[in-house]
Amino acid sequence: MSVSALIENFLNMMLAERGASLNTIQNYRRDIEQLISLLNCSDILSADEKDLSLVVQKLSNMHYAPKSIARKISAIREFFKFLFSEKLIKENPAVYLLSPKQHKPLPKFLTEAELQSLINTAQAKNSASDRRMATMLILMSECGLRVSELVGLPENCINYEKNEILIKGKGSKERLIPISKTAQNAVLDYTSFREYFIKAGRRSIWLFPSTKSSSGHISREAFFIALKDLAIEAGLNPEKVSPHVLRHTFATRLLNHNADLRSVQKMLGHEDISTTEIYTHITSEKLIDTVKKLHPLSRLK
Repeated sequence: MSVSALIENFLNMMLAERGASLNTIQNYRRDIEQLISLLNCSDILSADEKDLSLVVQKLSNMHYAPKSIARKISAIREFFKFLFSEKLIKENPAVYLLSPKQHKPLPKFLTEAELQSLINTAQAKNSASDRRMATMLILMSECGLRVSELVGLPENCINYEKNEILIKGKGSKERLIPISKTAQNAVLDYTSFREYFIKAGRRSIWLFPSTKSSSGHISREAFFIALKDLAIEAGLNPEKVSPHVLRHTFATRLLNHNADLRSVQKMLGHEDISTTEIYTHITSEKLIDTVKKLHPLSRLK
């Protein structure tokens, strides 16, 4: 069996059995193809632990960030686990492959004023693109969506009677989270502009359709570029503003207003609560306020 056929079989398994997203599949394909190009041996089925360790060393010498190397190693592990399960290799050489230690930086987030400035700047204009952007910003900041979840929202994702929105997250896992009246009204106001993004005579199942994107809805890249442009218009540093920063802002705001960690985990769609716990390391506005009011030294003149 050819190498390309092995890769296709593996990716089909990840898609069908694991429910991996198309983005994950693309990353796996790219990482495995790079692995093959860096291997010293000509036949991937004969690769041993030493060969794979050399690949990791080469990746390190290419100055990839530890997080990128860890992702590539994860792809290597999954690929060889598949080869072993299919009995294409007698031993799995990737079992003891170690990932580099990663320093987890604290999440960046926007202040309430910065976030409101972004939304106000988008709402100040009346074009269809600006109305769409304002609505997407409100949904992200009110619901903590990943950018892939945001752009791929179907038109009927909101239950207005129950004040809930249905989100399809990583691995096609669904979750129901509360949606505020503010966000609901923003979506309802935007619907009159939605037809602008649909080709004449066509229909779209997407909340944020696009006439340019092959997927039929606005792409993550288009939203990313529009967000950076909006940050500049709002007088904010565009380096500080990104879709993931908006998600971090949502989580930080919840914890600053006494939301429990388990609820935040469910709303963000984190499988492991340890992923959510990183937000507890951020010095909260509420904590600072508490220290100012209650700590004895803060009252000394």
